[in-house]
Amino acid sequence: MMEKLQHTFALSRQGAVDLIKGCIACIFSNIVLMLPVGLLYWLVGDLMGGGVPDAKLPLYGVGCVVCLALIFITTWFQYNATYFATYVESGVRRISLAEKLRKLPLSFFGKKDLADLTSTIMADCTFLEQSFSHFIPELMGAIFSTVLVCIGLFCFDWRMALAAVWVVPVSFAIVALTFRAQQALSRRQMSAKMACADGIQECLETMQDLKANNAEATYLKGLDQKIKAVEKRAIISELGTAVFVVSAQLILKLGIATVALTGAVLLANGSLDVLTFFMFLLVASRLYDPLQTALQNLAAIIATRTNVARMNEILDHPVQEGSTTLTNQGCDIVFDHVGFAYNEKEVVLKDVSFTAKQGEVTALVGPSGGGKTTVSRLASRFWDAKQGTVTVGGMDVSKIDPETLLSLYSIVFQDVTLFNNTILENIRIGRKGATDEEVLEAARLANCDEFAEKLPDGWHSLIGENGCELSGGERQRISIARAFLKDAPIILLDEATASLDVENETLIQSALSRLIANKTVLVIAHRMRTVAGADQIVVLANGTVAEHGTPAELMRKDGIYRHMVTLQTESQNWVLSAE
Repeated sequence: MMEKLQHTFALSRQGAVDLIKGCIACIFSNIVLMLPVGLLYWLVGDLMGGGVPDAKLPLYGVGCVVCLALIFITTWFQYNATYFATYVESGVRRISLAEKLRKLPLSFFGKKDLADLTSTIMADCTFLEQSFSHFIPELMGAIFSTVLVCIGLFCFDWRMALAAVWVVPVSFAIVALTFRAQQALSRRQMSAKMACADGIQECLETMQDLKANNAEATYLKGLDQKIKAVEKRAIISELGTAVFVVSAQLILKLGIATVALTGAVLLANGSLDVLTFFMFLLVASRLYDPLQTALQNLAAIIATRTNVARMNEILDHPVQEGSTTLTNQGCDIVFDHVGFAYNEKEVVLKDVSFTAKQGEVTALVGPSGGGKTTVSRLASRFWDAKQGTVTVGGMDVSKIDPETLLSLYSIVFQDVTLFNNTILENIRIGRKGATDEEVLEAARLANCDEFAEKLPDGWHSLIGENGCELSGGERQRISIARAFLKDAPIILLDEATASLDVENETLIQSALSRLIANKTVLVIAHRMRTVAGADQIVVLANGTVAEHGTPAELMRKDGIYRHMVTLQTESQNWVLSAE
């Protein structure tokens, strides 16, 4: 039962326990609210019998106090079991989603937009808060308390009870049987929201390009249409749900009419006393109030399933697992007949085999889209190969926990990710616990001192969101400094010097030559002069190893590598001319 609740409502185990407590609290709260009706029933009976005896007056006074006390206690317990528990569960759910995302393979993120994942963690969890604190407990409380009250009514008079109760299953059936229609409305509304969120994020991220190409007006026109689509879908969804819920509530209202009519007929026939008739009218008026809210809650729970499904998509996604013990003998990286595809229609690598030896620099070159970056990602198990094996020192990387495996790697990506912190702290990410002296030494090896010491606060200068206060080359050097600081036995460089000028590129390459001694180095580069000193070059084209060998060997062949070198040599002599 616990596991079912956890999966149905995307809850933790403690959250499922708290949900059950909240439902029980709502049941007792609804039952206690019926006690004043019973007290009033006895009071009216005494009044109709000739007046309230003096001996009973204190009992009615005590009864009122007891009712108030019980209402206070159950309301307090209900509040704690729903609202307070919800705040805790909301935090637990967001943390668990973030933790799960940390363990998911990159293939999952390739299918998801950032706005979509952000919406799941923030907006979907917020909607779950409402379900956990309002919809589910109140619905369960209304259903169970109604069942108990209905049993009591049938004990009094089955005819009047039937007149009062028949509307309940009919009303709930109207909402429940329209489950698919409401789900469809909810999914379409969510799709419109996600399209709008993606459009807004894309607009913010590409504002520079939009301005440069005078495309702002055109883009904002399309974004405005997406915003209007959200409004339209919201109206349609609300209207569609309202049609079902309001119809059910109207049916529910008929219960009071049928109780009055049935009671009047039975009263006229002499088969029902006035007091019982009065009691049924009181109970019916009290019975239908929580049920009207329950119908709204049922519709809301149906809509919630869309949000829960989005969270479960993350929580149920298989993670990359493996041994936390490294068993590699050395750090040679071997690709043995490796095949890979991001999806069935997009084959990226086909039967790729080569060895990147420890103590050597292996360069991956070739036309764009040939699979160079994919190879580096497979080597570090950001993705898992579909065919063949990738090993490090004889150790199959697919059988090693990704975080454990990455302790062997220092990686410098073409697209650098920095944080709004100081230069020192951004470099210290390479190795937690590194001293300032160690960080500064790594920074100087990457030539970060050339710009850091000119900033107002020097090494303690804040660099803005993703390093927006720095140039592209400066950001890249911080990333390279992280690799120096980590000092791992395997180095992956994905266009690591692409954003550097010629002078700084030369300095970085000189520093790298000191770093790579007795290490396995895998370099991805488009500049042929960057890899001219590599020990081995692997040319990837159309997902296969087209050529491999030393630079000298490949230059003697009339192949892709020689063609690329020739083209880049010619491009260096290109001049801008007005002719």
